[in-house]
Amino acid sequence: MDQTQKNDDFSSARWTRPKRFDRNLVVIGAGSAGLVSAYIAAAAKAKVTLIEANKMGGDCLNFGCVPSKALIKSARVAHQMRHADHYGLEAVEPNVPFSAVMERIHKVIAEIEPHDSVERYTGLGVEVLEGYAKLIDPWTVEVVLNDGSTQRLTTRSIIIATGAQPFVPPIPGLAESGYLTSDTLWERLRDRPTAPRRLVVLGGGPIGCELAQSFARLGSEVMQIEMAPRLMMREDEDASALVEASMKADGVNVLTNHKAVGCGVNGDEKWIEVEHGSVRRRIGFDEIIVAVGRAPRLKGFGLEELGIKVDRVIETNQYLQTLHPNILAAGDVAGPYQFTHVAGHQAWFASINALFGDLKRFKADYSVIPWATFTDPEVARVGLSEAEAKEKNIPHEVTRFGIDDLDRAIADGAARGFVKVLTVPGKDKILGATIVGEHAGDLLAEFVFAMKHGHGLGKILGTIHIYPTLAEANKMVAGQWRRKHINGFLLSLLERFQTWRRG
Repeated sequence: MDQTQKNDDFSSARWTRPKRFDRNLVVIGAGSAGLVSAYIAAAAKAKVTLIEANKMGGDCLNFGCVPSKALIKSARVAHQMRHADHYGLEAVEPNVPFSAVMERIHKVIAEIEPHDSVERYTGLGVEVLEGYAKLIDPWTVEVVLNDGSTQRLTTRSIIIATGAQPFVPPIPGLAESGYLTSDTLWERLRDRPTAPRRLVVLGGGPIGCELAQSFARLGSEVMQIEMAPRLMMREDEDASALVEASMKADGVNVLTNHKAVGCGVNGDEKWIEVEHGSVRRRIGFDEIIVAVGRAPRLKGFGLEELGIKVDRVIETNQYLQTLHPNILAAGDVAGPYQFTHVAGHQAWFASINALFGDLKRFKADYSVIPWATFTDPEVARVGLSEAEAKEKNIPHEVTRFGIDDLDRAIADGAARGFVKVLTVPGKDKILGATIVGEHAGDLLAEFVFAMKHGHGLGKILGTIHIYPTLAEANKMVAGQWRRKHINGFLLSLLERFQTWRRG
């Protein structure tokens, strides 16, 4: 008996399946995974209901990707003004009306909001309900609407796409001293005339690094605390070292190997106590941002009552199905990656399997997953890192091109970073690529495409790249690989041939 049959038996043992259904699909959560799932269902002419308790667009639009990138842009402009002499102009210390910076961020959100709005999705044929959803049985969803009324829907399939929220570690005194997260800072700091004077950022991952660097560039005295031995532990050491050096140059005081052990308030003075080795010290602050990671939203949806296992994420099979095959999960709540683009990627598999799984199911494909951290310099990666390849004993070659040798990077004053590619020994098949530098997230797309469609470095080398562009770095690294693999015997034959041709 396969797992699906076991799941079906478990379902029928406790609940009675309706003879008819109100909907083909109910989607819980209107972030990236939920929006894409509902969109696909409507395009397939299914009757679909999308349920959202908070804001359409989810975390990415309202609290994450969009506002943080708007903040990064403002901070970058301030940095360029401060270093205008690098471009032959007069450097000036920027006046930063912080409330205006925050207002711009909210305008950016408002400009993008219509893409994810109730009106747009209603126009696409999706029924949108604003309220809290709970599973009553494998085919019934109860919705407590924001107006206080209650509605029950029966549906053939359900997709759980409830996203994630900032994880707040149990540090003694943290709640009492008050803290910000990537979800709350956009409103809490909205009306401040200046950036927080003394800011502690707790966490050295992508979110922590992006925020720490941005606030430092906008005038805050930033102290970044990370328990690990270095920032951005998921990336190779050479990549994180470049980012850390840049952040320190921007004035961020980076404390790695420091563990936060307590917080408190003495009068008007807030403090955090950190431990480094056996030494403890207290650091005063005006605001603290907790950015140590995000935890999936798993509670309150009735999953446990249906026997669906939830630990770190909702347990699913390769088809994104839970214990009950008609209940699927996608996005941060399903793991294994917490990226908006992966959530949308999973949504295709979840929605197709939910609507057509009785005919054919598709396994979620994680073979080529890219990501980027939008610090300055940016760090972007797809596939294996060098550290992962060594740790897993995967045979590989490393080819590296320094962006400091690229004409356009030199002209732009952005001559730092590198492109590093891992390949199968003796072959040009790409196992992974890491780019550190200006627009690394954009430049990575060529390697993502190549890996997805089985193209090697030879294909990249044989492709014309516009001169002068940063994209030439990709061709340059392919050229480096080719030079390392020239056949010496053939070269000697060529030399003899050319000598013979001269007479």
